[in-house]
Amino acid sequence: MKLDREEVEHIARLARLGLSEAETEIFQSQLSDILENFDILQELDTGDIPPTAHVIEMKNVIRDDEVAPSLAQDDVLANAPRQENGFFRVRAVLE
Repeated sequence: MKLDREEVEHIARLARLGLSEAETEIFQSQLSDILENFDILQELDTGDIPPTAHVIEMKNVIRDDEVAPSLAQDDVLANAPRQENGFFRVRAVLE
């Protein structure tokens, strides 16, 4: 599918792009090539292929949770600019 100059200018306007004459010609060619590739893909018979979210099998790569020693509360709060009752005290961001 070949795009004409007006279609490329319309797409550029929708995307709020200001294109020069040279850029318009380049994008006309590139966008036309992309659409032609989609036309070729549309000809493929995909009736026997189930819909998938990923083309490769996904597996969980998150590590198991393990209990481990942590810092003491006093050490954590040692450099806190403000603290209150054993917690960080932060300034309110909403009034």
